[in-house]
Amino acid sequence: MFPLKNLTKFCTKCRCISSHAEGLKLSEQSWNFINGTRCAGAGETSFQLFEPSTGSKLSTITDSNASDVDNAVSSARKTFKTWSRFSGMERAEILRNAGRLLRERSQDLAKTEVVDAGKPLWEAEWDIQTTYDCFEYFAGLSPTISGQHLKMSGENWAYTIRQPIGVVGAIGAWNFPLQIASWKIAPALASGNTVVFKPSPLTPINAVVLAEILKEAGLPDGALNIVQGQGETGQLICKHPGVNKITFTGSVPTGKLVSQTAAETLKRVTLELGGKSPLIIFEDADLKNAVNGAMMANYLTQGQVCNNATRVFVHESIHDQFVQLVSDELKKIKVGDPHSNDTTMGALISEDHLNKVLGYVQSAADEGAQVTGGKKLQVSGLPGGYFMEPCMLVGCTDNMKAVKEEIFGPVMSVLKFSTEEEVLERANNTHFGLAGGVFTQNLARGHRVAAALEGGVLWVNNYNTFSVELPFGGLKQSGYGRENGMAAIEHYTELKTVYVESGDVWTPYSTT
Repeated sequence: MFPLKNLTKFCTKCRCISSHAEGLKLSEQSWNFINGTRCAGAGETSFQLFEPSTGSKLSTITDSNASDVDNAVSSARKTFKTWSRFSGMERAEILRNAGRLLRERSQDLAKTEVVDAGKPLWEAEWDIQTTYDCFEYFAGLSPTISGQHLKMSGENWAYTIRQPIGVVGAIGAWNFPLQIASWKIAPALASGNTVVFKPSPLTPINAVVLAEILKEAGLPDGALNIVQGQGETGQLICKHPGVNKITFTGSVPTGKLVSQTAAETLKRVTLELGGKSPLIIFEDADLKNAVNGAMMANYLTQGQVCNNATRVFVHESIHDQFVQLVSDELKKIKVGDPHSNDTTMGALISEDHLNKVLGYVQSAADEGAQVTGGKKLQVSGLPGGYFMEPCMLVGCTDNMKAVKEEIFGPVMSVLKFSTEEEVLERANNTHFGLAGGVFTQNLARGHRVAAALEGGVLWVNNYNTFSVELPFGGLKQSGYGRENGMAAIEHYTELKTVYVESGDVWTPYSTT
């Protein structure tokens, strides 16, 4: 059993990979977790894992091939026969144990998340809290999963049963590695399903750690399996006939491919995809709070958040004041070593992604936007890290590339508006529909605008606050289905209807 409190025992064949990950050692083998055991992938290809804050190579990881996926699915299907028969209370006890272990080891998990994802330590600690909250919440929900009893005519009656779907193929994202894993794994297990999970190849570490924690908590071998790999491995999961449902978090193009592949075997699919969410700030808004909300809506996780409100519509009467206040706040953001307690913004996930974000900033400048920040940064002591200045684009128009497309970086686009009717039409003029927000002291208008915005998650006078008790998901090309809350259970269960006849069966065809 891997004791997280002693990261030097992460594996038997290992090497120290980073001064920032003192004591953390990563194996170049045994990245998969199948049927309760760490094991090596069998693929012929591999990928390199780098630490975002240093640019240093962490490990070489073998892609899982068809044989690996077959083994993981077979293990999950075998265990499903027993796990699905556990009572809700029995499953709850195991998930509660997992939540407790996650709480106890939260500091080590957070430090590992910093190495893996490049986000600052304070934010990684927040992510780990949402992870154990998720397991504890679905532990509480598991015993409540039930159907209905309905009285029919005479002495007859009917009832419905919520039953687990089977094997869930789950594919995670790199921006919130452990949190997103928990959003998929916890409700799937709470509902009685078994899981084959593929983390992002950019952030694979903590998924294996989570699997071992769940085993320690009492989860039967095979109920959760981890396979590492790139896109081809994900496709193998999506088209595998032994997988009953797919849940995916990632980009719109990849989500479309996942949906197409899963459709070949008519798998149920939940997609949580990208966004280009609007934040509308009216003239009567509490400006200090509106600025704080806009900062949270754009610079959390270095701007690498799907529901971030990167199109900030500001009423023309307060536009200049808002821009000045944001400019002042940008100077206070400390970009640096994500392991330092005083760092407020860490590194972007990869060199390729950093260059992509910088390219969007340049395109905005070329199209006439006024750019504040937005340059590549060299952080003292971390010359190879993927850092950039937080950026604000002013003087934007709706048709600019940086305004229309998802950047997924610390870039805020500011746009002027005049009327409520005008801004709603512009805000909804996108193929995305994940989230949105409004700042106003007129609560009637706040409710009205929230109802009119085409998004799955809306905020009034705040942004980027979350609770596992509430559903999360999008509209339009931002995906379908919901994660978290009681609504998630609907996506991990089948509803069966049973009619019970207490008397004689009537038929017009009887001859007696």
